[in-house]
Amino acid sequence: MKIGFIGLGIMGLPMAENLRKAGHEVAVPERASLKPEARAAFTVLADATAVAAASEVIILMVPDTPDVERVLFGAGGVAAGLSAGKLVIDMSSISPTATKDFALKVNALGCDYLDAPVSGGEIGAKNAALTIMIGGPQAAFDRALPLFQLMGKNITLVGENGAGQVTKVANQIIVALNIEAVAEALVFASKAGADPAKVRAALMGGFANSRILEVHAERMINRTFAPGFRIALHQKDLNLALQSAKELGVALPNTASAQQLFSAVAAMGGDQLDHSGMIQALETLAAHKIG
Repeated sequence: MKIGFIGLGIMGLPMAENLRKAGHEVAVPERASLKPEARAAFTVLADATAVAAASEVIILMVPDTPDVERVLFGAGGVAAGLSAGKLVIDMSSISPTATKDFALKVNALGCDYLDAPVSGGEIGAKNAALTIMIGGPQAAFDRALPLFQLMGKNITLVGENGAGQVTKVANQIIVALNIEAVAEALVFASKAGADPAKVRAALMGGFANSRILEVHAERMINRTFAPGFRIALHQKDLNLALQSAKELGVALPNTASAQQLFSAVAAMGGDQLDHSGMIQALETLAAHKIG
């Protein structure tokens, strides 16, 4: 299949590589930031319009709602290269409300649209083990499923357009609150005089065990905050949660507190750290570092 892929970032690059390794022809738009290995692996075309014109399926994996809008409908964007029957898949994490609008505009051009945000970070992207949450028509999902299976393991059609993004927002709420819980527990244990590494090992055998405890607690203890998923991006996702909650009349008090902790780390210059770096805000409040 001829696939256009726009957004070769921390997660996008390995996702596109997995598609290419499976035998698909992958085209990407020209960018000054393209690494030499990417230029060698993919077909590089002038812009997103050219990529869309040359592709059957166009996948987006960019940071935020304005980026998706620009890539789709801006100058040199995807929409100008679309023709009837093509499929656009947005795997970014963006506004559910904007997603519905984007889908309608793409549908008006005779094309299908899926919102398919992912969870699993850089490791999940490299291992083709992402969780993929999808909104859109059943027929479009069936067409895209073989591609999703090359990038992920847990693949679910949740509902119509926008449902995938709603699910991703819910995912990010759960992840942020789990990071906060693990960080608070480790700061408490360490300041009380216990070895946080041994506390983590003990808790992994009980009901408190989680993927966050397994992976991010180790990052906190070892101070390895190189980004798998940046604080700045998690802040963006929690902003979507809080904005949507306001529209719906829903209170999300703990989501708001997690966002404030991320904001505190960002204010100290840590917005590009991995989101496990949230612990730095709690360490500052406790005047105690765990490692």
